[in-house]
Amino acid sequence: MKRYRIMKIKEIIQNQVIETQEELAEALKKEGIAVTQATVSRDIKDLMLIKIPYKNGHYRYALSNEKQSVMSKSHTAILFQEAVVKIDSAMNMVVLHTIPGSASSVAFAIDHSKNDVIIGTLAGDDTVLIILKTPEDVPVLLSHIQGMLKS
Repeated sequence: MKRYRIMKIKEIIQNQVIETQEELAEALKKEGIAVTQATVSRDIKDLMLIKIPYKNGHYRYALSNEKQSVMSKSHTAILFQEAVVKIDSAMNMVVLHTIPGSASSVAFAIDHSKNDVIIGTLAGDDTVLIILKTPEDVPVLLSHIQGMLKS
């Protein structure tokens, strides 16, 4: 339930002007999610939401661009160097073949890389499927991954 609520909060603040916790709680209620003010407050803290100027001296909630990366770039590069054995692509998808048991770690690193062209990943035991927004994004991602493998 919390994951769904968090997803809805992100959706709401990106599509509506929300100035207060009460307005956010009301918007969630309209989505069928009953919450207390304390829950909304914790969710705002967990999401690291910030208030940005809106108009006429008002402020609204927004997602922070300052979120810290879960993994450092050097740690991600080491993970890729040790785990990725082959790369393929087709259309707007990239497939990474890894050593057995490493795909979920690689997918986790990709999911938390803050790359706007990546829609999501799907990991098996030794394969990661990366779905990108457009086919034009594939060469850029491939170049980035190959750069990590060489560093």
